[in-house]
Amino acid sequence: MPSVVVIGSQWGDEGKGKIVDYLAQKADVVVRYSGGSNAGHTVVVDDVSYKLRLLPSGILYTGKTCFLGNGVVINPGVVLQEIREIKEKGVDISRLLISDRPHVVLPYHTRLDELQEAALGQKKIGTTKGGIGPCYMDKVARTGIRMCDLIDKETFAEKLKIQLDAKNAIITKIYGAEPFDYEQMLKQFLGYADELRLYVTDTGAALEEVFEKGQNVLFEGAQATFLDIDHGTYPYVTSSNPTAANAATGSGVGPRAIDHVVGVVKAYTTRVGEGPFVTELHDTDGPGNEMRETGHEYGTVTGRPRRCGWLDAVIVRTAARLNSIDYLAITRLDILDKMPKIKMCVGYKYRGEAIRHIPASLKVLAQVEPIYEEFDGWLTDISGIRKYEELPLNARKYLERLSEVAGVELGIVSVGAGRKQTIVLKELL
Repeated sequence: MPSVVVIGSQWGDEGKGKIVDYLAQKADVVVRYSGGSNAGHTVVVDDVSYKLRLLPSGILYTGKTCFLGNGVVINPGVVLQEIREIKEKGVDISRLLISDRPHVVLPYHTRLDELQEAALGQKKIGTTKGGIGPCYMDKVARTGIRMCDLIDKETFAEKLKIQLDAKNAIITKIYGAEPFDYEQMLKQFLGYADELRLYVTDTGAALEEVFEKGQNVLFEGAQATFLDIDHGTYPYVTSSNPTAANAATGSGVGPRAIDHVVGVVKAYTTRVGEGPFVTELHDTDGPGNEMRETGHEYGTVTGRPRRCGWLDAVIVRTAARLNSIDYLAITRLDILDKMPKIKMCVGYKYRGEAIRHIPASLKVLAQVEPIYEEFDGWLTDISGIRKYEELPLNARKYLERLSEVAGVELGIVSVGAGRKQTIVLKELL
């Protein structure tokens, strides 16, 4: 009974959804353990594109039980809209289970997110303004409203009144914005509660039964390693821990329940929003722009253009350490098909000295220079290849050098968005 955690090894948008979707075919259960609706997965099945923000990617398979764990923060309106949209495409969601412990994203969280970003001006974090940060703030402050509260009418009414009074005071007195109406919000969210109630349960106890039965479990997070609140490029990070260790905490299982960790790595590097990016390319008609346009590098949720640059193997190596990565899953290799020369950052230089770590100080990190190795491109379409040994020699050299620098074996190589466009070197489930 193997269990596998799939994590992002860069700044998100690595294609985790495609890898989770592929691995889910052999899983019995898929668990989303962190984050909120501020990040999305795009999964292509039989030429149909599914954009998922909260629901686990395994929901697209018939017969898989899918969990939203306690570590997630849930916007009820978003998850219900997502349920309706995929049901319209013929997807069965009868095996969806939502933990009774996640915190609920409410409209005042979204408003505060918008107001806080605007107040920061040029020093903004670059959030999606989805209310995720303010919701996690309430969670840590022990003033949040959980899913178990939402589905209890009396408890929700009482807690909402307390919180809305406090938040309206901040919204009006500090930011000078319009307050929310209590009765209107209460009615709206009690309606959401009626729709969500049939999915809500103690998923930690349900997972205990799953492991007792010896079923295969796949854990998926949102965002990625360097958006981790503790280990990312703080403060330009998310509000939770997307790293592999949180798969246990965010799901309600013990750490011994995790057998393997797969680190998803895009074959180049992208980032959305603000924050440091050592290998970023600022060109308008060079390889950076080619990555963006060929790879359609625009945010799933926001539509914002992603910042693009060469693959930074230093952060992949660090992600391997932080997450105990067993295997790399390389995605979007096909986006580099037409590039005659490709670079990879294999180290950093700071004040003339080579360094092997990522500085915590953003002031120091801003002065870091990438140490590049250059590779000849393969200049051929690889999207139809299904065996590793049939990849062009130059593509294999690039992949194997990444594996060497990161110190992690290759497990999967993706050569396109579709399920079938996947080369598997190691079966994990």
